Amino acid sequence: MAHTQGIHHLGLTVPDVKEASAFFVEALGFTQVQEVPSYPAAFVTDGVVMLTLWQAENPEKATPFNRRENIGLHHFALRLADTTTLALLHEQLSSRDDVTIEFAPEDLGESGLQHMMCRIPGNIRLELIAI
Repeated sequence: MAHTQGIHHLGLTVPDVKEASAFFVEALGFTQVQEVPSYPAAFVTDGVVMLTLWQAENPEKATPFNRRENIGLHHFALRLADTTTLALLHEQLSSRDDVTIEFAPEDLGESGLQHMMCRIPGNIRLELIAI
């Protein structure tokens, strides 16, 4: 039996904490629950998952993520209630200038689920999975 009980929170370093926080609040309906301007950091939640968004100290000099060359976070996935929500989010995210769609909703292998992948502000890969 595992000693852990799921993710408490996920911390992401981003080039612009205000832009990243705004994405989660505006595009995905998260709520910002706290902000620490002196750090700087913002904390957003969907009621189940907490994300801590940390401002990179010098984003202009940061190395952009390359999923084939970097060690660490490859992507993170958020669960959606159904394929209708997935289709709606795909449509909404496709129209945003701060999001790049890697692939539209498609079957997730033979699992019976559907998913899509996109890059959100900060070049972070986000997978959305309809359960």
